[in-house]
Amino acid sequence: MSFTNFSVPYPIEQRYAKKVAYFSMEFAVHQPLKIYSGGLGFLAGSHLRSAYELRQNMIGIGILWKYGYYDQQRHQDQTLQVTWTEKQYAFLEDTGIKFQISVHEHPVWVKAYYLNPETFKSAPLFLLSTDVPENDYVSQTISHRLYDANVATKVAQFILLGVGGAKLMDEIGFNPDLYHLNEAHGLSAAFYLYKKYDNNLEELKKKLVFTTHTPEEAGNEKHDIYLCHKMSYFCGLSVEEVKKLTGSTDDAFSHSLAALRFAHIANGVSQLHGVVSRLMWSKYENICPIISITNAQNWWYWSDKQLYRFMEGDNDYGFDDRKKYLKKRAFEIVADQTGKLFHPKVFTLVWARRFAGYKRAGLITTDEERFKKLLSSKEYPVQIIWAGKPYPVDHPAISDFNQLVQVSKRYRNVAVLTGYELTLSKRLKQAADCWLNNPRVPREASGTSGMTAAMNGAVNFSTDDGWIPEFINHGNNGFVVPQADYANMAVHEQDEYDLNKLYEILEKEILPLYYDDHNTWRDVMQNGMRDVRFRFDSNRMAHEYYELLYK
Repeated sequence: MSFTNFSVPYPIEQRYAKKVAYFSMEFAVHQPLKIYSGGLGFLAGSHLRSAYELRQNMIGIGILWKYGYYDQQRHQDQTLQVTWTEKQYAFLEDTGIKFQISVHEHPVWVKAYYLNPETFKSAPLFLLSTDVPENDYVSQTISHRLYDANVATKVAQFILLGVGGAKLMDEIGFNPDLYHLNEAHGLSAAFYLYKKYDNNLEELKKKLVFTTHTPEEAGNEKHDIYLCHKMSYFCGLSVEEVKKLTGSTDDAFSHSLAALRFAHIANGVSQLHGVVSRLMWSKYENICPIISITNAQNWWYWSDKQLYRFMEGDNDYGFDDRKKYLKKRAFEIVADQTGKLFHPKVFTLVWARRFAGYKRAGLITTDEERFKKLLSSKEYPVQIIWAGKPYPVDHPAISDFNQLVQVSKRYRNVAVLTGYELTLSKRLKQAADCWLNNPRVPREASGTSGMTAAMNGAVNFSTDDGWIPEFINHGNNGFVVPQADYANMAVHEQDEYDLNKLYEILEKEILPLYYDDHNTWRDVMQNGMRDVRFRFDSNRMAHEYYELLYK
């Protein structure tokens, strides 16, 4: 196909006619395309699928990571091993487009690949790579590993996404009405556009919208402004010009702060996150308005249609049988990886997502006595599964993972799985009776894994953070730890409070309901399935982006 004067290759729905280029460091479109690490990618993947379903005039721009994020395997003692394997993608199209960008005042060749919308039913996606023979080895490595631990490489990756993506739009003649930055990784596009519009800041602002996903300032990327300058991040502007343009006063360049000053509007990814973001950035001047558009996941891709059919047909027997089958199928993966045989009739608790300190993967294990009692109960038997990928050099998170592996060795009904990507994620949601989520409030911007869990008949059990306040009606469609006065608690007090509440709700409400009143338990499952489809399908989100952010 031709990539000159590119247009989205399907008929566009009129109300979504505005042309949008959506920049993201990662996209989890489908399991075979391993260019994502976690929630940000899962969200971007769902967004592209919904853009396709709704026939929106949107294209995605990302990076073709040669080694992906990493492959999660095991050492001999079952602990986590980080390995890097080159990926092959026969389904991507070589566009034949090659162009140069400047990195470290040095020309770097960029090659563009294309994911056809019909391949995985998603909006068109262009993926950039520097892994070409024309580049020296250092330049080739820019597109090797997602979120490379080397700071200079990471800044180069930001340039590849931002400047490379904006330049690609010129190469293919797409001329977007709006450039949408999903997180601030692609912010260098703003400096490219600033030069393109003859240094007209107002013109740039008209074109830029921004989504922030990070609810604490420390979590937003900052890099030394002189390093960024040396790396050609600012497209030829001097450090003084950049400081003046971005209103930056210190030598640590905050990508998010600059994005909030360059965009004409931005959004947080849940109602609560919108509030937290407005509060967090309010001490800075010239920030654009920050609205809320709550994250969602693509129902068509994630949900078990059979479960929904049985629910809609009031077929309780078929519904229960289907859930049992889904559990049984997922437990084959557990048996294969760990040699443990889980039973489909036993209550199964699953904690699975990216491993990060504030998400407190092992919280439930910290009271050893209660944990042991929970797992040895004859009256209300329990099985627990953990899975998730820590960042490959986040040693505290890797240590949390390995600690859970050691805990699992002491119990036949506890398993820790590796390889947490789209397929395993879906299987574990189908395996779960209860989806456990216990981040420290208010550190989770949205946390969408519970949405796709509910789409597969898992009941959410969570602390009251991210999207949860908009969803859970305690005891009706899920279970939630009531908020305490967290702001005035020390971290250990918050952990202790949440831990006690988790056990209290689990032992006194959830387990008795599951085992002694299964009809009501089924009602809770089905209420969650209905509510999540109604309010947290990404078609609603993709529509809101056009209505609220792109208008």
